[in-house]
Amino acid sequence: MASLNPPLPASPAAAPGAVGFDDRATMAIGSLGFGLAIPRLTGLFGPLGPRDGVWWLGMAGFIALAAAIWLGNRWLLFKQRQHFDWFNHPLRKLSMLVVANVLYTAPVTLLGLLAWFAVSGLPVDRGALQVVVLTNVICVLFVTHGYETMFLIRERESDLVRVERLDRMRVQAELAALKTQVDPHFLFNSLNTLGHLIQHDAQRGREFCDTLADVYRYVLDSGRRDLVPLADELAFVRRYHRLLELRSGGAIRLAVDAAVERDAARWRVPPLALQALLENAVKHNQAGADEPLELAISLHANDGAAPAIRAVNALRPRRSALPSAGVGLANLAARCGLVTGAALAVHEGGGVFRVDVPLKAAA
Repeated sequence: MASLNPPLPASPAAAPGAVGFDDRATMAIGSLGFGLAIPRLTGLFGPLGPRDGVWWLGMAGFIALAAAIWLGNRWLLFKQRQHFDWFNHPLRKLSMLVVANVLYTAPVTLLGLLAWFAVSGLPVDRGALQVVVLTNVICVLFVTHGYETMFLIRERESDLVRVERLDRMRVQAELAALKTQVDPHFLFNSLNTLGHLIQHDAQRGREFCDTLADVYRYVLDSGRRDLVPLADELAFVRRYHRLLELRSGGAIRLAVDAAVERDAARWRVPPLALQALLENAVKHNQAGADEPLELAISLHANDGAAPAIRAVNALRPRRSALPSAGVGLANLAARCGLVTGAALAVHEGGGVFRVDVPLKAAA
């Protein structure tokens, strides 16, 4: 007999890419339960009881009939799923479901019951025939509706997972592309500085070369990570500041607020973020020993927003711009959006240039 149990899993015959779920236990329990219950509830055994051998034969036959109806409708369900779907052919899909279920369930039920009356020797009960056939057809229709609902839910879940996976792959690809821009940009500016020092002060050029090796080791290591500890980034930007000092003396200053040092272990930041801000300040502003340029780094938290690392420098635009690789803040803004989910905040006015880099809490 038909069952009101949960839907069926996708089988090898299902359409490629179809989602599924395991219903083997449900099929076994459902076939057994309905095979035992329906004959008793509809009076198909008549005066027969457990003492009669044919009664046991009937019980086995009704269980087999329930399994045949279940498995047959299961096969039909998967076959029509190969050719029709609710979005492209909704009316055809509905018609095929109803026709297939009715034209399979009703004849199989009728033949099974007629076989039982012939084997048992009981008179054919037309009323019982009509009730059981109609009950099975209605049950199969409801169960098939349940199957399709479950399939749609699973397909929706599968689509969401697939979209999320595609979005994640897109983000990873974008981030990888942005990272490939960081290393050449950093190397371009560093080599320019090294060339200048070798030309004007060989001893400082040697120190710059050694320091650059340490700095670039961090660049290579951080390139494999989306976020780095803020403490590591602070240590790195200090080494990078030392490179600038070797070239320009005291023309460039770096001031790190004590609160940043104290809370650095709690936060993570996109790699090379602070170095990009220091480099951006140096590239676009005038600086000299008599009027040094200072980059002040502090923690900042807006109401209801995650804390950010804030970098502020005075606005003193250069008369002639330094060579640029064309990345800088745009690159940093894109990386921040991808790895922290928050935007880079840039403010220019009142004689200062301010950038807030969003932080992410350490795991």
